[in-house]
Amino acid sequence: MVKKRDIREAAMQLLFARDLHGELRDEDLGVFWQLHSAKQATREQSEKLAADVFAHLPEIDEAISAAVVNFSFDRINTVDRNILRLAVYELMHKADVPVPVVINEAIEIARRFATEDSARFVNGVLDRIAKDLRNKKAPSIKHQAS
Repeated sequence: MVKKRDIREAAMQLLFARDLHGELRDEDLGVFWQLHSAKQATREQSEKLAADVFAHLPEIDEAISAAVVNFSFDRINTVDRNILRLAVYELMHKADVPVPVVINEAIEIARRFATEDSARFVNGVLDRIAKDLRNKKAPSIKHQAS
C-alpha cells in the first residue's frame, strides 16, 4: 500500500532539488532514489506529482505571493516554498482532497523537514489561500430588480 504522505514528502524533496539544481535529469532521479528508498509506485506517483506542480508553477507561485502579507516570495526558504507549492497545487487542482487534509499534510511535512515556525507559517499561508479560492469558487448572487 502506497502512503499519500510518502508520495507528498518525496514530491516535495524532488521540487526542492529542482529548485536548487534546475532541471532534473534521469541520472539525477536515479541518485535521488538511491538515497531515498521507496516502492516503485511511490516513486512513480511522486515524480508525477512533482511534474504536475512544476507544470502549474506560475499560477501556484502567484497565489503564494499574493498570500504572503508584507513578505517577499523570494524570502520564503526553499523547504517552506516547496511545501507550499505542493499544497497549493492540491488546493487548486485536486478537488477530491479535502482542504483540511491538504493543510494538515503540509503542516506535518513542515514539522518533519523544517521548523515549528515553518509549520505555523505554512498553516497561515495555506489558510489564506484556501479562503481566497473558496471565495472565488462561491457562486455570485445576482439581485434582480423588481
